[in-house]
Amino acid sequence: MKRVISPCFALAVSVVFISLLASRVPLSAQTQASSPQPWQQIAIPKLPAFHPAQPKRFVLPNGMVIFLQEDHELPTIDGTARIRGGERSIPADKTGLTDIYGEVWRTGGTKTQTGDQLDDFLEQRAAKVETGGGGDSTTVSWSCLREDFDDVFRVFDDLLRNPEFRAEKIEIAQKGLYDGISRRNDDPGQIAGREAAKLVYGANNPYARVPEYKTVAAVTRQDLVAWHGKYVHPNNIILGVVGDFDSAKMEAKLREAFASWPKGPTANNPEIKPDPAKPGYYEVDKTDVNQSHIQMVALGITRKSPDYFATSVFNEAFGGGFSSRMFGDIRTTKGLAYAVGGGIGAGWDHQGMLRLMVSTKSATTIESIQALDDEIADLAKRPIDDEEIKRAKDSILNSFVFRFDSPDKVLQEKMAYEFYGYPLDFLENFQKGIEGVTKEDVARVAAKYLHRDQMAVLVVGNTKEFDKPLSSLGTVTKLDITIPAAPAGLMPEQGEQR
Repeated sequence: MKRVISPCFALAVSVVFISLLASRVPLSAQTQASSPQPWQQIAIPKLPAFHPAQPKRFVLPNGMVIFLQEDHELPTIDGTARIRGGERSIPADKTGLTDIYGEVWRTGGTKTQTGDQLDDFLEQRAAKVETGGGGDSTTVSWSCLREDFDDVFRVFDDLLRNPEFRAEKIEIAQKGLYDGISRRNDDPGQIAGREAAKLVYGANNPYARVPEYKTVAAVTRQDLVAWHGKYVHPNNIILGVVGDFDSAKMEAKLREAFASWPKGPTANNPEIKPDPAKPGYYEVDKTDVNQSHIQMVALGITRKSPDYFATSVFNEAFGGGFSSRMFGDIRTTKGLAYAVGGGIGAGWDHQGMLRLMVSTKSATTIESIQALDDEIADLAKRPIDDEEIKRAKDSILNSFVFRFDSPDKVLQEKMAYEFYGYPLDFLENFQKGIEGVTKEDVARVAAKYLHRDQMAVLVVGNTKEFDKPLSSLGTVTKLDITIPAAPAGLMPEQGEQR
């Protein structure tokens, strides 16, 4: 396969090579103020406008939206159907339903073939058909060689419309979730992420709640059948196909396959309002660890916000990487953190989380919280400067092309815009949006969204080893993360766990 060396990679290699040559120059020559360093003489060209190959989009009379993206580099064809409706539409007492649905949709097979038979059929062709469940959608996808497309697509189509949800596979999926529930308090980082979401959205909010033994046990085969009947209709589906095909011929095949499929009920997004916890300090005492996971959290924004580009630049400059202010001050200078970072999160169609994070040893827990406080307060006295903004923009824009360096990645992004109702040229305008951010924009969004007195501070760690009690900073609410016991007779060996 022919490999193409990107200009960015070539430039990086050149800089390293020149730097190595410079290291052989005598120190006195290198330190002469009148002699610029070799790497300072490299002219870095302006990034060209981003114009990725555009997928073909068309809509069937029944409402199915289809994107076709030709890519002839390899003799393969991949496709994904994204269906509206996900975990956020599930009642609380059935939490975990879409996890089970997403697994058993595939493992349960179709009305004519079991999941195991499908495994054998696909393995003989080095192909796959997979399903999954998520917060706002479910998916079914395929991947195959070009010559096997017709055979594999028939499996995809059959599974899309005629799943069987066999009972024994539901039981296996439930047991897998039970195992995950029993282990969910093993990792302090996962505890911090889970409990932080509850503080921001509310413990019973679909964006924060988690499956429990009783909610998983409550899911029945009829629930899966009913879910499929409610949501899997062409007017709720966005289908994307990428690979080695002719678009005109592929469009004809897809029209023949799906045009006669009648419309069904339209999936509506539920109205979900966040119920954030009061600002203050929240503590999870985990005695088997020697470090603390600290998160300062509040509600963020959506990508449709006019502040999205400015917050993207702010996030990169303030807490986005090795060159960010938080990393330099808290980790490099003060030596407090194993990991540090964060920013103003942006969700697709609901507010993301504003989250600043530090992982530190137990004995510097309170000192690290105070360091985060100082970073926020310092923004008013020392706003993000021109040099920091330039580094942030360069980091975002220079990595941007690698996020979309294949037709498949571009297609998936376009499908997301379609799904969430964004302009289809949002991707092409991203570069322009980032380049247009000013120092004043960054200062404005920092002042607008980062309010220390409105943030909840979560600490997961061994409280006996803290440098000071967390209560020395303010009133502390202790969070109980005990796993509710399984229903009687379901998992007698598990019982109540921490």
